Amino acid sequence: MRADADKVRGQGTRPSATILGCQGPALGAGEAAFLREANPLGFILFARNIEAPEQVRRLTDALREAVGRDAPVLVDQEGGRVQRLRAPHWREWLPPLDQVEASPPEVMERGIWLRYRLIADELHKVGIDANCAPSADIAGPDTHPFLRNRCFGSDAATVTRAARAAANGLLAGGVLPVLKHIPGHGRAVADSHLELPTVTAPEAELTRTDFAPFKALSDLPIGMTAHIRFTAIDPDRPATASPVMIDLIRRRIGFQGLLLTDDITMQALSGTPAERARAAMTAGCDIVLHCNGTIEEMAGTVDAAGGMSDEALRRAATALAARERPEPIDTALLEAELETLLKG
Repeated sequence: MRADADKVRGQGTRPSATILGCQGPALGAGEAAFLREANPLGFILFARNIEAPEQVRRLTDALREAVGRDAPVLVDQEGGRVQRLRAPHWREWLPPLDQVEASPPEVMERGIWLRYRLIADELHKVGIDANCAPSADIAGPDTHPFLRNRCFGSDAATVTRAARAAANGLLAGGVLPVLKHIPGHGRAVADSHLELPTVTAPEAELTRTDFAPFKALSDLPIGMTAHIRFTAIDPDRPATASPVMIDLIRRRIGFQGLLLTDDITMQALSGTPAERARAAMTAGCDIVLHCNGTIEEMAGTVDAAGGMSDEALRRAATALAARERPEPIDTALLEAELETLLKG
């Protein structure tokens, strides 16, 4: 375990149990000094950080230089409404559900693999090596619009096949997939960015449907929790802050990878960001994801999250070891194949 932990630590101290955002398209001296002291496991980028390929590459290099190691840099690049790298420098993509529905069933998985292999190529070139995708949530008739067309389908089998193809495409391109939102966000009729969704379905039904894709994909290296309350299992707390739900994720779903919270600043959670971080760590999450806020707020979150546990270090080392150098691809050839598949 010590050798694995050394891969995550680099030459410095034990990282804090956080992944942090940054303020803009370049890293200033003051922000770099804060990040050096905070020593998060990694970083996450948003539209505010993205201008052009050369600029993003400089930013990812500067973030890693700040902590003195090959820290993971994450982004949300699902395609469709949720993609931080956009035209004119990067491709525009159909929403995931739209691509699945446009694909003949017999080539759906190949099309999804091609999509995420091309996305991985774009990310890898600018120093981004983890993508907050795929979503293995199941779209239902009442799924909130903020999520619905980000899903791959309306049944567990289709979602599982598409999410596996997406994860494999990312891994082939040297980018770690982040499976979300464990144990399932599809029944949410509220936007967890703004309020806490509550799901009242019986546990047996959830196990048979919503939880099934995550169980099938439980071998993936990194996962992200759902800010949702499942009243049949824990009537009081959202999954992110619920020891009962985290135990379910680990034992019944079988996910043993590095477990991140969804963004701790989302309003589905109550309390200050530091209080939310503390609750998530107490529940059993490995890493607190803090995406938006001031340096002072991030500092409080870092203090509340504390240093990574030995088990979290082991899981992180296993995940980061899956970052393989990708084989070169002919992007024009893959794009042409994808276009042909979508035309049926």
